[in-house]
Amino acid sequence: DRDMIKSADVVVGNIPVDILPECTRLKLLQLNMAGSDAYAGKLPAGAELANASGAYGLAISEHMLGMLLVLMKKLDVYRDNQNKGLWHDEGNVESIENAKILVVGLGDIGGEFAMRCKKLGAYCIGIRRTQAAKPDYVNELHTLEALDNLLPDADVVALALPNSAESRGLMNEERLLKMKRGAILLNVGRGNAVDTDALVRVLNSGRIKAGLDVTDPEPLPQGHPLWNCPGALITPHISGYYHLKQTHDRIIEIAAANIRSLLDGKPILNAVDAETGYRKPDNRF
Repeated sequence: DRDMIKSADVVVGNIPVDILPECTRLKLLQLNMAGSDAYAGKLPAGAELANASGAYGLAISEHMLGMLLVLMKKLDVYRDNQNKGLWHDEGNVESIENAKILVVGLGDIGGEFAMRCKKLGAYCIGIRRTQAAKPDYVNELHTLEALDNLLPDADVVALALPNSAESRGLMNEERLLKMKRGAILLNVGRGNAVDTDALVRVLNSGRIKAGLDVTDPEPLPQGHPLWNCPGALITPHISGYYHLKQTHDRIIEIAAANIRSLLDGKPILNAVDAETGYRKPDNRF
């Protein structure tokens, strides 16, 4: 109900952006998603914006790990064979142990994925937007300027990026072709981080495989060539949402804590920088 939203002091959820100028009473907009770029800088004066970063790391990193294992162990091929009633050995497979995994976007989701992979014996390399101290769950830490030099040696390139000018079109054809033969691309951030037409061409060449929970366009239209590319594993942007109970519980925890902080005049969790659209570095969930 738009009238209820307009009269609210606190809103929990992802409301239409076009209603924000009319929300003159708004003190806090608590999003139930991690991406906040569509709302940054558009709230009424005095209103705070918080996202749900920290709620999705468990669910999405496990989804990434599942996709990676499916592609490494050719389980997608075996499922296709099962549907055909075909008993056939598909040959050699890969392991996470000793794999070089490049994680582009080392926030909650990328960090949780890197942590899980490192525990399974991978060599993990993280890329962040800005320089920071190296966390224990990566072996190396770089900024985006190092991407082109790191791509050729990576067995896995995992994208966990928000929508931004820097991320849009990041994996163009030139960079997809820099990936080593047999490497796996994972994308769970924004579909527009990858040039879809270029990805179709590179997948059809057999050079790489890809596990995608996000695409561009989205939803991916029926009949789009990406559906039938060899080595492509696609899920319809469902790694987050509330499919995992813990995700829902964590969002409620963040929202409840922020309402209490607002009433008490204390800093809120996961406050979003109005200029960058990114979560501020202090007071994170």
